[in-house]
Amino acid sequence: MRPYIGKQKDLIFRTKRKTMPDQTFRQNIPEVDPTEIEDSRTAIADEHRSFLEKVMVRSGFADLYDARDFTEVVFRVMRDLMTTEASDRVESELHTEAVPTDEKALQFEVADLWKDTNPIVGFLSRVRPPWQGPGIFKIDSDRFLFRVANESGMPRTVEREQAVKAVFSATKDELSQERIQEIASWLPDHVRELWEQA
Repeated sequence: MRPYIGKQKDLIFRTKRKTMPDQTFRQNIPEVDPTEIEDSRTAIADEHRSFLEKVMVRSGFADLYDARDFTEVVFRVMRDLMTTEASDRVESELHTEAVPTDEKALQFEVADLWKDTNPIVGFLSRVRPPWQGPGIFKIDSDRFLFRVANESGMPRTVEREQAVKAVFSATKDELSQERIQEIASWLPDHVRELWEQA
C-alpha cells in the first residue's frame, strides 16, 4: 500500500505543478483590454495635449519618438509638393513647443519638425520646384502614402492613413485657416480628402 500512496501523491503533485491558479480557479473571467478602460482622472483633454502627444494618441504610435520621426517624414513629403515660399509661410506659424519635456531629444518647436534635419535634403528642397504636374517625380496620393510609409519606417501595427490624418489634425490645430486652405490646395486628391477629414 505504501508505494501506491507515494505514487498517488507524486501524481497529484505533478498535476498541481502543471496548472496555474488562474487556469484552475478562474476559468470564466472575461478578458479585458486595458486600452478600452478610461480613467477620468488621467484622461487629458485634447486641447491640453502637446503636438506630438496628439500625433501619438491619434495614430497609435508606441512613443513620442515614433510620432516625431513619422511627423518629420509627412512634413518632408508635404514640403516636396509646395513652393519654397508656401513652405516658409507654413513654417512661420508652427512656432509652438512640440512637447513639454526635460528630455533634450524632444525639446524643439513644431517648426523644427517642418524643417528637414538632413542639410542636403533641406537645401535641395529649397532650390527645386514643387513636385507637381507631369513627369516621373510627380507626387500623387499613392506616392505620397508610399513615401510616408517607407521613409518613416513606421510599424506595421499602425495604419498609414490614420497616422497621416493624425499628423494632419495636429498640424491644423497649429495653423490659421488661411494656411490650412493653402496646404489643401497643394495636396493630391485622396491626400487632400484626408487633410479635410482631419
